[in-house]
Amino acid sequence: MKYVGAHVSASGGVQNAPLNAQAIGAKAFALFTKNQRQWRAKPLSTETIDSFHENLEQVGIASKFILPHDSYLINLGHPEAEGLEKSRAAFLDELLRCEQLGLSLLNFHPGATLRKIDEVQSLQRVADSINWSLEQSQGVTAVIENTAGQGSTLGYCFEHLAEIIDRVEDKSRVGVCLDTCHTFVAGYDLRSVSACDKTFAEFDRVVGFGYLRGMHLNDSKPELGARVDRHHSLGQGKLGWEVFRYIMQDQRFNDIPLILETIDDSLWAEEIASLYGFQN
Repeated sequence: MKYVGAHVSASGGVQNAPLNAQAIGAKAFALFTKNQRQWRAKPLSTETIDSFHENLEQVGIASKFILPHDSYLINLGHPEAEGLEKSRAAFLDELLRCEQLGLSLLNFHPGATLRKIDEVQSLQRVADSINWSLEQSQGVTAVIENTAGQGSTLGYCFEHLAEIIDRVEDKSRVGVCLDTCHTFVAGYDLRSVSACDKTFAEFDRVVGFGYLRGMHLNDSKPELGARVDRHHSLGQGKLGWEVFRYIMQDQRFNDIPLILETIDDSLWAEEIASLYGFQN
């Protein structure tokens, strides 16, 4: 089974996200459990948590198909002690919020060297940060998202993801989210069936499909290998429709959240319907 949705608004409270997902015909969704551009957030109230669960039950979306995203401020590979400590504390808070909501996944960007340390050192810091955070939380899997490779960010190649996973002590609580736009602009072609075969075979060889916990389905404004993160609506960018048809018809992408982060939310219902149409 395929579980497609989008990164929906949690404006007014996380309890609204399931209803926003239902409105676009989603069977999965992503959300921020707090303001993604602030370090601190007030704790989730019992009322909010109860309302979130009630709405989830009402819309019939299972919690395992929800892929929360952490704050954009967090950098688990930070080169400086103060920034690293602040990022780790914020990441742990995000894990605990997921725990409170009964969610089993937390998606995050691995971090950046800020050109102050080398990538190997920064990747080790990411793994250390994950280990530290997982020790103090329960039941939530840290889901590393591959990146476009902008600036000094880590995670633009499959080897980076594998290196982090290799250094995480509890392998049962670490996974990967592949973003189609990021994959493409980082230099992995996805524009044809043969290109998809090659790229996903490479992912399986280096990381392993056993670690795939979610996907972000986005077309790309920039060209292959541009290392610039600019999403586009499905079929309107440089990727075209082939990769999305491929994913919807390949069983390796079953039973995980497949999440749109495309640029026009007024098209989400239509994009979800188009994706499910590829299964017919």
